[in-house]
Amino acid sequence: MAQTIARDGQFRLFFFSREDLSVHVHVSQPDGEATFRLTPSVHLALNVGLSALQLRQAQAIVEAHIEEIQNAWHRHFSR
Repeated sequence: MAQTIARDGQFRLFFFSREDLSVHVHVSQPDGEATFRLTPSVHLALNVGLSALQLRQAQAIVEAHIEEIQNAWHRHFSR
């Protein structure tokens, strides 16, 4: 099950309930999807279909929502 954390423009930030427990977020957009790890700092882990510009935009969005992402992650996985 995918849990949506936020939407920002055409980007949707989410994670899956049954995934790797390292803190990360998926960012989808009509052209593709990327995964960003949040520790030790926000960095790209995987990209499928997004351009360099879209990746920069996606990373900026992840960084803008970092606290919200971390809070949602810890609430969900500490049950």
